[in-house]
Amino acid sequence: MVRRREEALPGRRPERRLTSIEGGRGVEEQEPENVQEPEQGRLWHVVLSVAGAATPLPELRTALEKLAHDHSFFLTARYAADHAEVRYWEEARDLHDAAAIALRLWGEHRVSAKLPAWEIVGLEVVDRPTYHKRVAEGFAGPPPRLGGVYPY
Repeated sequence: MVRRREEALPGRRPERRLTSIEGGRGVEEQEPENVQEPEQGRLWHVVLSVAGAATPLPELRTALEKLAHDHSFFLTARYAADHAEVRYWEEARDLHDAAAIALRLWGEHRVSAKLPAWEIVGLEVVDRPTYHKRVAEGFAGPPPRLGGVYPY
């Protein structure tokens, strides 16, 4: 843990300490009682469905492959001329953050990946334990082929 002097902390007034007498340094050497570790992100399984005007399949496949290359945790994409489904893992603090990131994904990568100007028509976000429970029960399992871009 990196310790900063109180004078360097934003919003705090520096306190004068007597360092030449016993007890003058005690406050600085003690650990704060309620220090919390930064919250770690959790993994969320996302299924993003998009649809719009028909797009030539070779262009769409190239765009989805570029998206797969640009986005970490990408699992798979399925596509047809007028719709697609993208499955991937997202790391986020909570469901709200994961959903917000997912809703921005298509628009943020639209130019760089040359994705069609489609709208998001569906979104499913579940936490990792729920996803694995569904797979174990035979529901909502992964698509037949993982790790790529495939036509329906």
